[in-house]
Amino acid sequence: MTTTAESPDTGSASAAPRADCIADSAGGVTFDITGAGEPGAALVLRRRGTNPGSDVLLPLTPAAEGLLRAVLPSTVDLAEGVWDAYLRFGEGAEQRLEPGTRDLRALVDREPGPDADRVAVRIPYPGRSGELVVRSWLRRPHAETGTIGFGPGGVTVHGRLYGVELGPSATVEARLRGGGGRVHRVPATADGHGFAFTLPYAPLAEGLDAKEWLWDLWLLTGNGRPAVRLARILDDVPLKQAIFVYPGSTVGAGVVRPYYTGANDLSVRVDAVRG
Repeated sequence: MTTTAESPDTGSASAAPRADCIADSAGGVTFDITGAGEPGAALVLRRRGTNPGSDVLLPLTPAAEGLLRAVLPSTVDLAEGVWDAYLRFGEGAEQRLEPGTRDLRALVDREPGPDADRVAVRIPYPGRSGELVVRSWLRRPHAETGTIGFGPGGVTVHGRLYGVELGPSATVEARLRGGGGRVHRVPATADGHGFAFTLPYAPLAEGLDAKEWLWDLWLLTGNGRPAVRLARILDDVPLKQAIFVYPGSTVGAGVVRPYYTGANDLSVRVDAVRG
């Protein structure tokens, strides 16, 4: 994956301030901002779909000539979601930030300690209009998917669980979204904090009576703890849907394929075969 990138050239003559971002392996982000004008501004992170009262304000301090710096520490909990980045000036006026260079090398092959009580991930990236946004995940515990293999009738997934231990009766549960509690379970094998399972496609397509079915995958640890959503977040890719595209298999009246949701959670899609 490309781990250091320049912000896209949108062809705009805008003088919007720009932020170079450095992500660290613990979940912290440093923002180095040029074009902000006089000191006294603050960096504002605002989560989409929430009230302004939940803003995170980060003070800006001079770091070099014409350069202001803000730091989002890994110890600050940032709720899951997409956070828009703004500069706020003394009178309350705000201006969007454009992304500059993004150094995400510390996120590649990241591996927290297996006993970490939480996994915090923050990835800065350009939004659809070229503006700077930060995607945040905060999982307690977390089930990270890794290698995915495909057979003629199913998928095999390997992963690692962080924050809790796996019990001897660990299972994976596919839950039909909006399906009134319909589930399909398969056993998971455990090796320390690692796990693996094979999910056959046939039960997921059986009785297909809609244009599509979506099955969300959960790991049941086998030790009485709540189920953990399977996801892939420990890398430098904020939006996996368009990058991790997996093959589909025709099973009965449907085409079945795993996919990552907009939140990078692992699910399985069943699309009705068109007649």
